[in-house]
Amino acid sequence: MSYQSNPILDRLPKHLRQYIKPQNYGGYSPIDQAVWRYVMRKNVDYLSKVAHESYLGGLKKTGISIEHIPNMYGMNRILREIGWAAVAVDGFIPPAAFMEFQAYNVLVIASDIRQLDHIEYTPAPDIIHEGAGHAPIIANPEYAEYLRRFGEIGCKAISSAKDYELYEAVRHLSIIKEAPGTGSDEIAEAEKKIETLQENMGPPSEMALIRNLHWWTVEYGLIGTVDYPKIYGAGLLSSIGESSWCMTDKVAKIPYSIEAAHTLFDITKPQPQLFVTPDFAFLSQVLEEFANTMALRKGGLDGLEKLIESRALGTVELTTGLQISGNFTRSIAHDRKPAYLQTTGPTALSYREKELIGHSSAHHRDGFGSPVGKLKGINLAIEDMSPRDLKAYNIYEGEQASLEFEGGISVRGEIITGTRNLRGEIILITFQNCTVKHGDELLFQPDWGLYHMAVGQEIVSAFNGPADLGSFDLISHVPGEQTIRVEKDEMRQQLERLYGQIREFREGTNTTISRNKVFREVKSNYQNDWLLSVELYELALASHDEAFAREILEHLEKVKQDRPEVGHLIDDGIALAAEKKVTS
Repeated sequence: MSYQSNPILDRLPKHLRQYIKPQNYGGYSPIDQAVWRYVMRKNVDYLSKVAHESYLGGLKKTGISIEHIPNMYGMNRILREIGWAAVAVDGFIPPAAFMEFQAYNVLVIASDIRQLDHIEYTPAPDIIHEGAGHAPIIANPEYAEYLRRFGEIGCKAISSAKDYELYEAVRHLSIIKEAPGTGSDEIAEAEKKIETLQENMGPPSEMALIRNLHWWTVEYGLIGTVDYPKIYGAGLLSSIGESSWCMTDKVAKIPYSIEAAHTLFDITKPQPQLFVTPDFAFLSQVLEEFANTMALRKGGLDGLEKLIESRALGTVELTTGLQISGNFTRSIAHDRKPAYLQTTGPTALSYREKELIGHSSAHHRDGFGSPVGKLKGINLAIEDMSPRDLKAYNIYEGEQASLEFEGGISVRGEIITGTRNLRGEIILITFQNCTVKHGDELLFQPDWGLYHMAVGQEIVSAFNGPADLGSFDLISHVPGEQTIRVEKDEMRQQLERLYGQIREFREGTNTTISRNKVFREVKSNYQNDWLLSVELYELALASHDEAFAREILEHLEKVKQDRPEVGHLIDDGIALAAEKKVTS
């Protein structure tokens, strides 16, 4: 195990644990720590005025410090008190996995941190976004339940075959954008690929729609009224640029509704509009409204066809509670109802999320097919028949049965046995010497072995993933592309040492360091760096060294002239330092 566990993490299934990686706290450089500190000081200063009231209290409850990047082991000790846990992962993970973690009350945290050059915003998930954005708000019980429920429903959403391709493309873009030295041509090519994919996705899948809901609430949500909104979305809470931009009149404020599911977003640009929920409880109301549109609750032929189009492992549940999990490849319809379903490859049968003995993916390794619906000319569904009814229709052990279904499927063979659910309803009938046909088309023949016929007049649910997580080997979805690590040259290592020295001085662990000497080296060798000079200015003010403070300000003015794009960041840092002096 590469992480420190606790009772909440112990409940995680193996296929989720594959995404967890060690945080490697010692890998954070002094520059990383300075980036965290700057963003958090700026955020707390500004967000105390515009964020939901849960934010500041949540920082304390979740063990998140302004001064240091949070150690996730420490976070877990505190999160445990509110029934949650946190794990580190490498960047974006598949949406279904991300949501499933939430269903287990586990916060997924991309443990890398953005570069100084991307201090305001990064398309890659990082510990500022996850730790300082998501974690504080889950201290609010109503929101925490929304997040858990969202994960529970979201991980059942059915994807399209193109969704995973888009996910890989977005992950690739986030990796190369955050990697030092990536060329503009490579980034442009990756952005173009995403644009092309988005333009050719076809009708949005359930996963695409619920991902939109996630974006406009969990990531970019506002709460309150349209005229006086507050921030609660993690993307806004962790972006010192967008958190102020979103409060201007340039961003439209729209009352939150299920329409947000059909509103697309672009992760590479500031959002032109945001949705405002009146309270956290309303989020759950809209989520349930959306869930009522999903195959998870509607089932039917549409649900089966969604699974077929997804080309991924999924499950259908019949009226008897029998659950069939596999890769669905075919349906035969009758009057817009499923008359027959077919999987290809390993398939498992379950009841109430527990695999039926003798019906694992090893037993059904070549697929599974079965009629669905009622028998022709008989009003009573098979599952509703009493033992006397079953015997009357020759659905009985040792009898030669000939079953004709309304959808045109015929099943003829000798019945060996039947499997019943806890209510006593028959859910599976096993035949030998069996022939299954649809008209003249042969669907199953006697020399293929025993035939197991599912019993159920309708498909009541269809959803992503297996019914029983233990039925399949799911340890196969870790992204192939990992975050890029770049070797640091001597100049970079020396700059990190200078940041480390100033940090040690500020924290009192080494007060013999010459701040003036550090400043001279920054001016001579690192003219483009601005954050360390801002930290030196803060220390100069704190020690009432006005001459040194003026010298630093003159240098920072030159940096602003050479790099106007960081001018507002420098000004904000200076203002924070001045404010700290006044309040200390």
